[in-house]
Amino acid sequence: MLKLKSATPRWIILIIDLLMSILALGLAYFIRFDMNTNLKAMQNEWLYNWREFLIYVVIKLSVFYLFKIHLGLVRFTSTEDLKRLLSASLTCTLIFIGISAIRSWIFNTTYLFPSSILLMEFIISLLFLTGSRFTLKLWYLESIKTDQPAQKTLIFGAGSMGLIAKRTIENDQLNSQRILGFIDDNPKLTGNRIDGITVFASSDIERLHLLHQLEAVVVAIRNPAKDRLNFVVDYCLANSIRIQRVQDPETWVNGELTLKKIRKINIDELLGREEIQLNQAELNRYLSGKTVLITGAAGSIGSGITKELAQHFGGTLILVDQAESPMYDLQQELWDKHRLQFIIGDIRNKSFLENLFEKHAPNAVFHAAAYKHVPLMEENPQQAITTNIQGTQNLVDLSLQFKVEKFVFISTDKAVNPTNIMGASKRIAEMYVQSKKNEGPTAFITTRFGNVLGSNGSVIPLFQKQIDAGGPVLVTDPEITRYFMTIPEACQLVLEAFVMGTGGEIYVFDMGKSVKILDLAEKMIRLHGLEPQKDIAIQFSGLRPGEKLYEELLANEETTLPTHHPKILIAKTREIDTQFKEAFTALLSNENDLLEKVSIMKKIVPEFISNNSRFQTLDRAKKV
Repeated sequence: MLKLKSATPRWIILIIDLLMSILALGLAYFIRFDMNTNLKAMQNEWLYNWREFLIYVVIKLSVFYLFKIHLGLVRFTSTEDLKRLLSASLTCTLIFIGISAIRSWIFNTTYLFPSSILLMEFIISLLFLTGSRFTLKLWYLESIKTDQPAQKTLIFGAGSMGLIAKRTIENDQLNSQRILGFIDDNPKLTGNRIDGITVFASSDIERLHLLHQLEAVVVAIRNPAKDRLNFVVDYCLANSIRIQRVQDPETWVNGELTLKKIRKINIDELLGREEIQLNQAELNRYLSGKTVLITGAAGSIGSGITKELAQHFGGTLILVDQAESPMYDLQQELWDKHRLQFIIGDIRNKSFLENLFEKHAPNAVFHAAAYKHVPLMEENPQQAITTNIQGTQNLVDLSLQFKVEKFVFISTDKAVNPTNIMGASKRIAEMYVQSKKNEGPTAFITTRFGNVLGSNGSVIPLFQKQIDAGGPVLVTDPEITRYFMTIPEACQLVLEAFVMGTGGEIYVFDMGKSVKILDLAEKMIRLHGLEPQKDIAIQFSGLRPGEKLYEELLANEETTLPTHHPKILIAKTREIDTQFKEAFTALLSNENDLLEKVSIMKKIVPEFISNNSRFQTLDRAKKV
């Protein structure tokens, strides 16, 4: 194809625009005389109107120059250029009308041009100016297109983001995608055409694939319905269709989308559920002007709660964590937020906590600090006991002493029928929190949920590293399943439970359906455009110490009660017996060795049965 010259001198553009305007004026006269004229008539018209023609040329040149219509690069003509052309053409016409009025009213002579001529000239010249630019732009775009076969693509989302994505893809000279249409489930849009292409329902993707052999789908919706997104993604993965997603507009450079911001879709975008609407007004009303202490503030949940409160909450946040580097990262992220105090400290140190409570007098406590990695705690049970149990005891006792209004304990589904030290330590901490519910003004609330997507040490970042390294991806067991929740979702539910809690409740969050980890690994590999067991191997490493195949949210003896929030239930747990206090004291005593401490944990939590662990001998001894 003929290549267009990309640097035409600006004066040539100005002359071409003027010539097209003159041609438009000639056509206007031709139409005015019913397209029936001859050379003699034309000569007479020229002799009579040559001065007016010179005025026309001077005005057109002057106005075009003043409006700088010649400076716009023709190959990048935009709506702004069209506005400039319209303004210039309209200005010329208004000047001609003004001169005609002066000639007629003041000098009592003829109009500059007949009104019909002016109207037709305006319309025709505008069509010539705009049409020539778009013709050259289309010619240029065709001339720079790659010779590679066009990749047949659908855009999921027919809103403004989808339209921007379409134009970005089409305007990129190195891109070889051909947009076949939009898919969108908005009934007001389906069946219509936007920017020249049809909008289909997402359920039409199979038919479109069979008809056109689709090669790519670009997701261009900010918050798509999770079920429809998963439907489209699953179909694409099953049929080897490349799936990508437009990143959030907040990440675009100077508000403009580039192809670099269209990337592969992440697995956590598929596992999360619909966005939860937090009762923000009630939360603000309760916390307004108050001081909130957050332990484990640099961790996944602690930092999530911190960010949520820092965004809306007008009180003081006291942030405590023993991990210096993550706390520094959080401080840098929230450097522009006021009323935040970052404190490095250990919740096992009661004197440190006592000074903290005395100095800041918190009105509410969110206790998220804990050791959470199951295999590590199985090898280091004393650390789980001192941090997860004794650290919680320190905070609970000080909250009572300093009359904290509300205390929220962040627990885990691993506390239900625990098979490991970590889960048992969290269950005992739950029991201690519950045992203090009637001993003072503090309302003690426990929240319990499963794995959090993207949290430190979770399976998804681990799989991602293994895929990036070329494999293998290590799955412990082909049948293992887990519940997942996004960090924002978990934090919002914790805050909602905080608002609704009155004391003594264990809130269980709706975790949706459990996910098979093998399916998760295979889907992550396919999202990278790779084939499991062909491009990336999957190997089974066996259950780790303390790990179980299936996690639960309720123990066998527990039932639930509903709340006003459909995703939050109250677990009805067994009452804390009178022997708990004595056993709890013995557990924290320095007189008992490690095996004795774990044995006491099993007495406090009878359902604690070790799995794939050295402590299974204690279960056998208990049966004997």
